[in-house]
Amino acid sequence: MPFVDVKISDNIGFLCLNNPGKRNALSHELVDEIIQTLNDFKDRKIATVILMASNGCPVWSAGHDVKELPETHRDPLGYQDSLEKLLRGVQKYPGPVIAMVHGSVWGGACDLVMTCDIVIGDETSSFAITPAKLGLPYNATGILHFINRLGLNIAKEMFFSADPIMADRAERVGILNHLVPSDKLLEFTTNLAKRMATRSSLAISVIKEQFNLLAGAHPMAPDVFERIQGLRRQVYDSHDYAEGVRSFLEKREPTFIGE
Repeated sequence: MPFVDVKISDNIGFLCLNNPGKRNALSHELVDEIIQTLNDFKDRKIATVILMASNGCPVWSAGHDVKELPETHRDPLGYQDSLEKLLRGVQKYPGPVIAMVHGSVWGGACDLVMTCDIVIGDETSSFAITPAKLGLPYNATGILHFINRLGLNIAKEMFFSADPIMADRAERVGILNHLVPSDKLLEFTTNLAKRMATRSSLAISVIKEQFNLLAGAHPMAPDVFERIQGLRRQVYDSHDYAEGVRSFLEKREPTFIGE
């Protein structure tokens, strides 16, 4: 596969993003390869997965490939969007999926990291969720990933500012389980994965599913869900959404008008 490198050792699956020319942007092709690899790992009963980027890449992933976002009047993050399929694939994988982060993480890739079960990063790691820079209406599922991991205050700050959270603070607020020096990152992450791989895979799969069910156990009346969808539609039908995508592709600052 051209965009991911795959290795299996000691019942651990190493899945390495390897499209540095596009800063590992989560294009349809790259996402399809990740999902295909996760399905293969699942069939082979690989206990633990480490999701990482190729050595030396300063950007772990630039996030959703903006060139693939739809024009206005279509939900840019609908249920069948490739990124949403990837996030569900990570959640449904029966064993722990560990994100090992060297470099910066942007946009939808930040949601991917938040969806992973464990996150290990080094001093170069940083995390930014950037829909406000694009005029993009983020979906409720993604927002819930951030609330569940970080709490309401930090999640709001990340979404409203779109500023990166650097490694030291990322550990303090709960993005990172562990902050590890770069030269120890792979060793530390692999050793943690090895310990998890020796535990009961059945127990872990059931416990992981319970975590997923309980994290999503927020009752919502149908009219509230419809209101959320209506609010999001206001944004993806707007001037600001079209301007945000256009300015990104044209490599200039957007001019938002709030309409």
